[in-house]
Amino acid sequence: MTRTKRLLASSTLIMAAGLPISAYANPSTPNAVVAQADAAATSEAARPADTSIRPFQFHASDQELADLKSRVSATKWPSRELVNDITQGVQLATMQKLAQYWASDYDWRRFETRLNALPQFVTTIDGVDIHFIHVRSKHKNAMPIIITHGWPGSVIEQLKLIDPLTNPTAHGGTEADAFDVVIPSLPGYGFSGKPTELGWDPARIARAWTVLMKRLGYTKFVAQGGDWGDAVTEQMAVQAPPELAGIHTNMPGAVPDEIEKALQAHKPAPAGLLADEQRAYGQLDFFYTHGLAYAQEMSARPQTLYGIEDSPVGLAAWMLDHDARSYELIARVFDGKAEGLTRDDVLDNITLYWLTNTAVSSARLYWENKLAFFAPKGITIPVAVSAFPDELYQAPKSWVVKAFPNLLYYNRPEKGGHFAAWEQPEALTKDLRLAFRSLR
Repeated sequence: MTRTKRLLASSTLIMAAGLPISAYANPSTPNAVVAQADAAATSEAARPADTSIRPFQFHASDQELADLKSRVSATKWPSRELVNDITQGVQLATMQKLAQYWASDYDWRRFETRLNALPQFVTTIDGVDIHFIHVRSKHKNAMPIIITHGWPGSVIEQLKLIDPLTNPTAHGGTEADAFDVVIPSLPGYGFSGKPTELGWDPARIARAWTVLMKRLGYTKFVAQGGDWGDAVTEQMAVQAPPELAGIHTNMPGAVPDEIEKALQAHKPAPAGLLADEQRAYGQLDFFYTHGLAYAQEMSARPQTLYGIEDSPVGLAAWMLDHDARSYELIARVFDGKAEGLTRDDVLDNITLYWLTNTAVSSARLYWENKLAFFAPKGITIPVAVSAFPDELYQAPKSWVVKAFPNLLYYNRPEKGGHFAAWEQPEALTKDLRLAFRSLR
C-alpha cells in the first residue's frame, strides 16, 4: 500500500470511473463514445459534492521507519564550513548531532501514539482532502478558533496549545477562557492532500478554512496564525465572512510602504524612527539580505528540490535554515541546552515531512503566492497581534496601529521567535485568551 493510500486508509474514498480526456480530443473517436463521455461528465458535475467528515489516523510502516534510519546513517557528508559562525549555512556539527540522534535514539512511534490519541479528521473541500485536528472543550460557550501553521511547520507546531485552550481551568484560566480548537494541515502539507491543479494560494486556502468551520457547524469563530498561517488568516480577514469575528497573528503584515521601499533599495533606516522601529528595520534588513534564499528558490523553482525529497538529512538542513534565530535555538538544543523546543520536537516535525513525502508539494505554496508577506492588506475587522522579539521582525505598535485600524490587542512577549506556539505556548495561550475576551 502506498503512503497516500495508507494516509487515507481510515476514510472511504469513492473514485468515479470515466473515459480519458483523449476521447474528446481524438476526431476518430466514435460519436457514441463521445456521447457516453459527455453523459459521464454531466453526471459527475451533477453529483453533490462530498461534504463528509471522516475519522483519520496515521501509521508509518516498519519498513519506512527502517529505511529512514538507514538513509540517515548512510548520509554522504560535505566538508566542514570554512567559518566559525552560521554565515555559510547550517553547520556540519549541528547536522551530525541531529543525524546521530535521529538514527540511534529518536522514536517516531512515541509521537505517532500521541498524535493518534487526538481526534483527527479528513474532509474534501474544493477537490482537496483537508486533514485537521478538532478538539472541543468540555466547557459551555467555548469560542471556536482555527489555527494555521506555516513552513517549515505542520500541525505539530500547535499541539502544545490544545489543552491550555480547550481545558483552561487546568492551566491557570477560567471556564470563560475556553476554546474549541481546529488545526488544519495546509494543502500539500502533512496529511492533507496534494493539490493537482494550480491556484491553491493563501486566498483560496482562506476560503476553504471558512468552509471547514461552517461545515463543523460554527456560526461564529476566530482565526490565528503565523508564517503562512498569518497569510491565510489575514486573507480570511480580507474576505471578512460574517462568521469571522476577529483574528490574531504573531507575524503581522504591518510594514509601512515607505519602510518597505527603503528596505528594497538597501538604504539605511529612515531618519526619525523610534527605537522599536529602528530595531524592526534592522531585523527586516538582515532577513532580506541574508535570510531569503530558501524562499526565493521555492518561489521560483519548487520542483527542482528533488534532493530534499530523497535525502532525510538534506531535508532536515533545508528546514533548519529557515531563519537565523530559530536555527540558533535548534543548534543549542542539539548541544544539549534546554530551550523552548526539544530534539524530539524538531525531529517529530521533520519526520512528518519525510513520511508524508511533502517536501516539494509544500514548497509549491511559495510559487503560488503573489502577496507581499509584510505589507498591510487593508483589514478592517478586529485584529490582535503578539510581537515576539525573535520573530523575523518584531512589529512595532506604531506600525501595527496603522495596518489594523480595528486593533483589539497588542503585546510584546519577553521571549519567543518564529515558532511561537511551539516555543512559547504559555505566552501565546495567555495572549489568545486576552485578545479575544471582548469578542465572546
